Amino acid sequence: MVGTHTWRKLCTGLHVSGLLRGGYGYRNFSSAAEKTVGFIGLGNMGTHMARNLLMKGHSLVVYDIQSASTVLLEKLGARVVPTPAEVASESTRVITMLPAGPHVRTCYAGSDGIMKGAQPNSIFIDSSTIDSDTSKEMANVAKMKGCTYLDSPVSGGVAAAKSGTLTFMVGGPEREFREIQPLLLKMGSKVVHCGPTGAGQAAKICNNMLLGICMIGTAETMNLGIKMGLDPHLLASIINSSSGRCWSSEMYNPVPGVVDKVPASRNYEGGFGTFLMCKDLGLAQTAASGSGSSIPMGGLAYQIYQMMCSKGFSGKDFSAVFQFLQEKETKDNSTD
Repeated sequence: MVGTHTWRKLCTGLHVSGLLRGGYGYRNFSSAAEKTVGFIGLGNMGTHMARNLLMKGHSLVVYDIQSASTVLLEKLGARVVPTPAEVASESTRVITMLPAGPHVRTCYAGSDGIMKGAQPNSIFIDSSTIDSDTSKEMANVAKMKGCTYLDSPVSGGVAAAKSGTLTFMVGGPEREFREIQPLLLKMGSKVVHCGPTGAGQAAKICNNMLLGICMIGTAETMNLGIKMGLDPHLLASIINSSSGRCWSSEMYNPVPGVVDKVPASRNYEGGFGTFLMCKDLGLAQTAASGSGSSIPMGGLAYQIYQMMCSKGFSGKDFSAVFQFLQEKETKDNSTD
């Protein structure tokens, strides 16, 4: 018989080694290590996501290519470091939120990139919206360092990033997904495992293609109704209680003044940039070509957002398609 004291010592040893916490090889972090999170990319989305982690008890090590972006978080207690490599050297959980695939490659595999400072068994969570191939490439790079890369793009926009209600779409090994799920829930309200590496990006690209299409349809519909003499508030209320109801109409209406505190009501400033929507629709085009999928509406939406970018709308929120349509009509009518 094993004495009570001996049994307690044995159980303590087993917990420390990880045998009672998920089997051999379980990543056993100290409480301090779990609370220290690295965050790279502090734009409109990343700043709010990082702030939520700080507010919920995590220590943060942060980096952004533009030092001005780190000022707010530094005031809130984050430690600012000069390179992504140093972020990785001080934290075993690193979140990245970057504009496009080339930025992700440089951040992870560049001369001062994450992999230069990566600690064994680290988990890297990339919330950028990029192509699935780049995600798979970075996962392989991380694997060679004994680390795990998860693609984890988000949906919900700046408002959800600020309120901590983002949806995370995660691709990668399920075991590591379960390890980082509690961390993501401190920035979001829903965390979904979509499948293997790249599946999170696939889900995000599909969602954003539909969003771009719906926003154009909402803008066209509202513009038509207004031209036919309907009050925009009345028209929106009818749509939002009828079969045409959608997020673009109800929560993010593109007509100024219809919904408070959305970009349309502040001259289309902030929010999700037209150039980013154009980028995401381009990713959908590439994915469609690679998979042999027919996306005629997605293709038309891509063309419209490309036109917007060429006409000076790239820095405005993507709902500025309503303004774009109105200006286009004015120009067309003046040439008749």
